[in-house]
This record gives sequence, structure tokens and C-alpha cells, in this order.
Amino acid sequence: MRLSPSKIVAAAACVLLTACTGQTIEPSQDKSDAPAGKGTSIRWLIEEPEDAAALKALKDHVATFEKQSGIKVETTTLPFDTMRTVLQTQLRSGEGPDVFNWGSGPGFGGALIKAGLVADISDAYDKHGWKMYDFAKERVTENGKVYGIPGELETIGLFYNKDVFTKLGIQEPKSLDELRAAAEKVRASGMVPFAVGNKEGWEGGHLLSMALSSDIGSEAVESMFGGEKSWNSPEVVSAFRVWKDFNDKGLLPKSPTSVDYDNSTSLYFSGKAAMIPTGSWLVGEIDDDAKFESGYIPFPAPDGPGIFTGGLGSGPFVSATTKKKDAAIQFLNFLASEEHGRWTVENLHTIPAQPIKTEGLKVSPLAAQVLQDTAKFSEGGDFGHNIDVMVSDAVTKAMYDGMQGVMTGQRTPEEAAAAMEKAAKK
Repeated sequence: MRLSPSKIVAAAACVLLTACTGQTIEPSQDKSDAPAGKGTSIRWLIEEPEDAAALKALKDHVATFEKQSGIKVETTTLPFDTMRTVLQTQLRSGEGPDVFNWGSGPGFGGALIKAGLVADISDAYDKHGWKMYDFAKERVTENGKVYGIPGELETIGLFYNKDVFTKLGIQEPKSLDELRAAAEKVRASGMVPFAVGNKEGWEGGHLLSMALSSDIGSEAVESMFGGEKSWNSPEVVSAFRVWKDFNDKGLLPKSPTSVDYDNSTSLYFSGKAAMIPTGSWLVGEIDDDAKFESGYIPFPAPDGPGIFTGGLGSGPFVSATTKKKDAAIQFLNFLASEEHGRWTVENLHTIPAQPIKTEGLKVSPLAAQVLQDTAKFSEGGDFGHNIDVMVSDAVTKAMYDGMQGVMTGQRTPEEAAAAMEKAAKK
């Protein structure tokens, strides 16, 4: 999934680069309609945040909508893996949430849209004048109808501990060989080089996505989505092998498939690991929990710096079976507002998929870097693909199982790639 056309994302870049200009934000005007559904209660299901403080902040923020609208929002959460397996069942039963956040792409929200489980909200876009970037809106559009608000812009790359790198005399890696040399130097110092956990499986999807995208670029990965190029290719095998080799050489935690995501982030926050390959969503927790300065770079390519893997996070959809659609739409109007977008930048460290005025927002140097890097690459540079958002559940499962198998020695990289191609042909 490429995050451009460039003429659209260039506009995004101009907006995002204003985040640190020091100007003051003027209070936004409430452009919502008169409260509808006063006294109504709706249920909003979201993925369980990694940070409990972020969930509390979000609920406090949603309370401002409740006060303005008279609509009660019951915010519920589920772990990602649980939500992936039960969401369709809940929606099909007619007893699921009224509004739910899920991935903005064919493999997530798109699958629910095709199953008839998501309400068409095209009229709401016209009525409320929601202005999302066209490339993002396309990810929640099917057959000309719009079904959701696209989630935040995200990048996946490599965070590293600047203090450790300085102490060990390591320069920022500019190629895969330099990254490997840096990791071996970290290991020799007694630290864990990469804080990688792959117990849940989805982490391995990100690992494959970043290695493959940096190696061959987004267009070549796109050709695999459409079947023009096989998943059982030397490039995919090589991307699996990168992580097998890192694991075999002791550059990952012991038994990474037994390490969950929370424990892997704790390794990094505590200073026991020097690097962590993950997404820009971790910036807020790094700011809060790490006592050192972090850098953030694309996962290096074999012959150069590589590219960030980019995509869209989870955005809100309305259940096709809700009996409270008017109230649900009014809540989406709140979530699609410029005011909410600015709030997410400052409080959740995310990048909205809509034009916003971000002057004067208080963000950390790391958050400012992420904003600026995303803007710079969005001006016309290449973004890689987060594979599981763009493929079927069968291919996703083969990828997750494949990376876990490679790390445990139960599968070869060749077998993992062949399994993905077999799943793609089903």
C-alpha cells in the first residue's frame, strides 16, 4: 500500500510540518449538528491499547462528546488477537458494538464490508463535510460507497537507544550490513541487540513487511498482492532469512516466540535492549517510559537506508445492524473533527488521515521527528507495505505461522514463503 499520490500527501506534509512552529491553536468551533439521540447509549469497541493511561485519556476526551451531545458512549476493549477472531461473530449476531475501530484496509475493514457487516456512511460524509485524504478514504471505500473513517497514518521502522549507540561508538546504520555489525557490537557489550517478541504472531508480520519493503520497494510488494508476482520468491525467502539469521546469531531475545509484545517493549524501555523494530505508535510510551533518547530510522535495505513501511491504523466503522445509527454517526462526526485530530497528535502521538492545523501542539523531539519524517516521505518518497492489512486472512496466517516457524527452527524460510503462496491461491 503506497501512501501517495504525491499531490495529496504533499498537502498532508505541509500540514504535518507545522506541528512545531510554536504558534498558538485557536479553539475550534463546534460544527456538529444539534444533539441527536439525547439519552441514547452506544457501545464503541476498540483494540486494547498497550498503555492504560492512553485509554483513560481517550475516555476522558470522549466525555466531552457525551456532555455536548447527551449520548453516552460505553467504550469497551479487546486484545487484537481476540478481536480479530470474534468481531465478525459479534457483528453477525446483531449484538455487537454500534461503532468499532478496525484496520483501514482490504484485509481488515474491507473483509467486513464485503461480508455486509458495515453500514454505508457515504451520506454522512456529504452531510458533515468530512475531509479525509483521498488515498486514505480509498481504503474504506468499496464500489464507490464509503464505510468508515480511515485510521491514523503509521510508519513501521527501527527505534534505537542513542545513549547506547554513543557509548559503544555505533553510527546510525545505513545498510543491513551496518545494522548487523551494530547488533553484534551491542551483543558483545552484554545487551540484547533487538527487543523482538513474536508470541502473538502479528509482530512477525511487521518484521517480514519491513525487511521485504526495504529490499524491493512498494511497487514490487504490490505486485504480490495482485498475484502478478509470487510470494514464493527469492525476495520473500530472503526477508524471512534476515530474521532467522539474526535469531541464530543470538541478536534477538532467547526464544522470541515466547516473548509477547509488552515484554519486548519493556526490554527496550528498561535499557536492556538497544533497538526495537516496531511502529510509530510506540512514540508516546517511549516518551513516558524510557529514560534515554531514541532515534527512529527505516529498517535498512541490503544496499542502503531502506524505506519506512507505512499504512493506516484502525479507524471507526458503524455496524450494519445497529439500531442507533443516528447517534453512531454523530459520534463519528466527533471522531472525524479537526479538534479530535489535533487532540490525537498531542495525546496519542498519532498522525490523523485528514488536514489539520497543528501549530503550537506540545510534542516531544521524537514525536516531532516522526511527524517530519512522515511528511518528508509523503511528499513523493516511497512507503513500504504492512502486508497483513492488504491480504486475506489465509495469507496473513501463513505469514504469522511462517515467521514463528522460522524462529523456532520448525520451518525454513523457503517453506514459509511457499506456504504464503499456497494460501494466496486458495
